[in-house]
Amino acid sequence: MSIDIRMITHRVVDQLRYRVYTDRATMGVAAASYIEGLIVATLARQTAVRMIFSAAPSQDEVLASLAASDLIEWPRVHAFHMDEYIGLSSDAPQGFGQFLRTRLFGKVPLASVNYLDISASNPRKECERYGQLLAEDPIDICCLGVGENGHIAFNDPPVADFADTQAVKIVSLDEVCRQQQVNDGCFASLCEVPTQAMTLTIP
Repeated sequence: MSIDIRMITHRVVDQLRYRVYTDRATMGVAAASYIEGLIVATLARQTAVRMIFSAAPSQDEVLASLAASDLIEWPRVHAFHMDEYIGLSSDAPQGFGQFLRTRLFGKVPLASVNYLDISASNPRKECERYGQLLAEDPIDICCLGVGENGHIAFNDPPVADFADTQAVKIVSLDEVCRQQQVNDGCFASLCEVPTQAMTLTIP
C-alpha cells in the first residue's frame, strides 16, 4: 500500500504500543498496512492464515484498504468474525456478517468464510458449532476494535471474563454498548438495537 502515512507520535504504556495519526483515514490505512505485512509474513512460513475480523464503522478504512491490497494472497486466508446479534433477520444490514460481506468478504477470493449464523434457531448450539470451528487450528491474526465502553467483540465490562472456559457464548449487551450502535448510525434508536448477541470470548 503506497500512501504517505503521517504519524504524530508513538508511545509504550506497560506492554501496549500505540501510535497516533493525523486523521482517521490515515490511521485506517496505517493499520491495514500493518495487517497486510502480518498476513504476508505469516504466509511466507505456512500454507494458510486463519484470521478473525471485527465489524464496525470504525473498521471501514481498514477493510477498504485491505480489500485493495495487491500483496495479500486471499485464496490462502480463512476468515472468521467476532460477534453477531441475536434477533435480527438474516438480511439485516446491521448484521456483522453482512457488514463484513459487503466491505471485505464479498470483495476478495478468500479460501473460506466462516459466519456466525444470525438466523440460527438455537443460538447456544450455534455458539458451540462456531467454537468448534475456531478450535480446529490456531488463529493466526485477530483484527479487533475497542468499543466506547471498552468492549472487545461483545464482551462488555459486565460480562467480560478473561478466564472464560467458552470460546463463543451468548451475552446481554449493556446500554452503553447498545447506544454506541446508535451513535455509529447502525440503528435509528436504542429500542431497535438487540439486547443479546453471540460473541467470541476474551480468551
